[in-house]
Amino acid sequence: MSKKEDSGGKKGSHQTELYAEVPATCLPIVYSPEYNITFLGLEKLHPFDAGKWGKVIRFLKEEQFITDEIIVLAREASEADLLVVHTTRYLNRLKVEMQCLLWPCPVLSLLFLAPITPYTDGKRTAGKLAMDRGWAINVGGGFHHCSSDKGGGFCAYADITLAIKFLFERVEGVARATIIDLDAHQGNGHERDFLEDGRVYIMDVYNRHIYPGDGYAKRAIKRKVELEWGTEDMEYLQKVELHSEGALNEIRPDIIIYNAGTDILDGDPLGGLAISPQGIIKRDEIIFRAARRRGIPILMVTSGGYQKKTARIIADSILNLHRQGLIGEEAVEGAGPSHVPLMMSKSVSLGATFSAI
Repeated sequence: MSKKEDSGGKKGSHQTELYAEVPATCLPIVYSPEYNITFLGLEKLHPFDAGKWGKVIRFLKEEQFITDEIIVLAREASEADLLVVHTTRYLNRLKVEMQCLLWPCPVLSLLFLAPITPYTDGKRTAGKLAMDRGWAINVGGGFHHCSSDKGGGFCAYADITLAIKFLFERVEGVARATIIDLDAHQGNGHERDFLEDGRVYIMDVYNRHIYPGDGYAKRAIKRKVELEWGTEDMEYLQKVELHSEGALNEIRPDIIIYNAGTDILDGDPLGGLAISPQGIIKRDEIIFRAARRRGIPILMVTSGGYQKKTARIIADSILNLHRQGLIGEEAVEGAGPSHVPLMMSKSVSLGATFSAI
């Protein structure tokens, strides 16, 4: 571990427990059972499948790709960790707003907010793992509507911003990051946070007619692809490949944060696009191949998706990445930056809850 990592980064950085050593036998797949939010059945009233992440893990276990022993367990982020991005005022306001929303039972606000912090940790842990192993997946994450001082769209914590800031401050060799946001919705949270930060390049592909329509945040997008209602596979995949290649050729980042929302799926009640399951699987393969060819670490978070079948699609996509040799044990054996092939030397993953919409 470098001095920079061990000391907590730049002057004034706090000590954190989130960058614990991960055994080389673990795959850089980050998860916690706490990702699956339940509070007295009320989660069933929300369009988001709060148990989606556990289903993804179950499917991967059934296919014998993972076991409990090789998953990296996300920890709970502390308030000091959250303050790297958020203000005390925002965190206090968030607690009050959740209590008001779930009044007259403030206990429910705790049941909602407590599971989100492991999602947030999952992103940072995955980010560090990506840099060490070449790739990482946080089975969850992608709160791309939350900025440092404002939540939105089911997103309470700015996990994408937090992951990148932790990498910039605490991990040697990370000076530039590219966010490739392929959720159906504009990622206005991280766009607002990095509007004036030239170290972060943002590519965003989204349905132009749906939430959030944040014109101010759009100024941060370096490569903007606005889609029409009902966009289908052929057009979508052509644009994703063309613009991801263009983005990575324009500026070579030290890490890619890939927000892989599945709300682009045909029939999604909030996405308004018409991409097939096979199209989503191919989309993820395109992004991982682009990263692999250039030797750029990649962090994948799973973001929004509001149909029960999205868990199966996410699992199938991860399995396809493994079959294609883009992720897997080959990046773990003899793990550590000095033992990992150059093309697999970095990568990241995030965390989220009622995430990316």
